[in-house]
Amino acid sequence: MELNDKLEILADAAKYDASCASSGAPKRGSEGKDGLGATTGMGICHSYTPDGRCVSLLKILLTNFCIYDCQYCINRRTSNVPRARFAVDEVVKLTQDFYLRNYIDGLFLSSGIIQSADYTMEQLVAVARTLREVHNFRGYIHLKTIPDADPLLITEAGRWADRLSVNIELPTHDSVTKLAPEKSVHTIKLAMGSIRRKLDEKAEEPRSPAFAPAGQSTQMIVGADASDDHTILNTAETLYGSYKLKRVYYSAFSPIPQSPKSVPLAPPPLLREHRLYQADFLLRSYGFTAGEIMPQTGNLALDIDPKLAWALSNRDQFPMDLNRVDATLIARIPGIGLRNAKRIADLRRIRRIRWEDLSRLRCSLKKLAPFVITADYKPAQGATSSDLLRKHMADAPQQMNLWPELQAA
Repeated sequence: MELNDKLEILADAAKYDASCASSGAPKRGSEGKDGLGATTGMGICHSYTPDGRCVSLLKILLTNFCIYDCQYCINRRTSNVPRARFAVDEVVKLTQDFYLRNYIDGLFLSSGIIQSADYTMEQLVAVARTLREVHNFRGYIHLKTIPDADPLLITEAGRWADRLSVNIELPTHDSVTKLAPEKSVHTIKLAMGSIRRKLDEKAEEPRSPAFAPAGQSTQMIVGADASDDHTILNTAETLYGSYKLKRVYYSAFSPIPQSPKSVPLAPPPLLREHRLYQADFLLRSYGFTAGEIMPQTGNLALDIDPKLAWALSNRDQFPMDLNRVDATLIARIPGIGLRNAKRIADLRRIRRIRWEDLSRLRCSLKKLAPFVITADYKPAQGATSSDLLRKHMADAPQQMNLWPELQAA
């Protein structure tokens, strides 16, 4: 098979891998050195598709052949899809060529399981080692880790890769047992735990050999089982606490249509995925708990974002006086992000916050108006109920695709 044909098949097969962000990579440059590629301390800049997927890395599978038969995976053993396999040298060459053409800033490499977990992991490690040692590639490398592989191979992978990831697959143990019976949640968590221990050892002894400086992440399939968003967010919160993950990525699942006519008219799985990412950001960066975001079973609202939904459910905490409220609570106000929360906290040390300050900071005035008090502004008490506010602030409905057959073609 020609290399271009392999690339077409294996790049398309990799699009279901969502965990490919490169934030957290160490600063590396090739200036004054005989090296190829670079990263910056702020992370590599990316382009994103409308559903939030990163497209600036060379994101491919080593192969989409697989000995497993996970029911949610398009590349499962029993799936009737075109198959291909790269040689190690072919992936190395593609990475170099794409970088020199300024198409990419790094490599995201995953694979189906061929022969055995150890054999597959050896191939993935060989790609990263060859790029680093032979070609002095200094760009970003993310390797998907095979949980069943020998821990020594995972340790070596961390030596060459910026980030490692182990897929948790599904939100619950029962779902993995049912839909991916050849995989073990216990084994997956052991692999994640071993990576965490290596990262902790590196933090305690900075002079020890490098190990995955951008940390580890995981991916969770959303929609393949009956788990609701309450369960998903509680699972994510547990994973963050147990394994110090940089990110949990959510990949929306929808059945692969058998014909263009069976394509759904609307894409609710992607909207649900989007809301989960917003809720996950509240978990990681805003100090929310899963219980605050989703106090009851069920799914996140699709018409409003999770922070606004929380605020509307907790009207007793609002309006907050921006000149008096604890600085840690400012970012919880709808329409105020982390950066502007810090700016407001810094500014009020100098003078009182006024409405004009919020406008200059380009906060979302429409969204925050019912929830704040400033030196010269106060919302009318009890003027608007939560139900009316929700209708007023809900995302505008979008026209559904009337011609899905043409889009699918």
